[in-house]
Amino acid sequence: MSVPNDRYYVDTHEWALIDGDTILVGITDYAQEQLGDLVFVGDFKTDQALGAGDTVCMVESVKAASDIYAPVAGTVVAINDAVVNDPESIQKEPYEAWLFRLRPDDIDAVQKLLSAKQYEDGIS
Repeated sequence: MSVPNDRYYVDTHEWALIDGDTILVGITDYAQEQLGDLVFVGDFKTDQALGAGDTVCMVESVKAASDIYAPVAGTVVAINDAVVNDPESIQKEPYEAWLFRLRPDDIDAVQKLLSAKQYEDGIS
């Protein structure tokens, strides 16, 4: 299981990668492994102000459904249609298959999330 150092993490198993003035958000390799075969990604909340920890969307596997949360406060400005159309892509490349793009209220808040090492320590 990999945990790339180029992004930040939340203990609810989302990752956040700064991309200009927005962040890409996805689920970690650990999360997708725990969920099993993914069959659905959807129910996105877009164009509304979200607080850190608010539910943004849902992923569903053959085992369970799981809410995906905003790692920081902001607004969802894009959804990755490729992942919606092919949920299994998350299992093939969990760190490439982002779910949504968030414009954070404060970009610096992202740097207060967990580092790769802190996240890895929490799941081991």
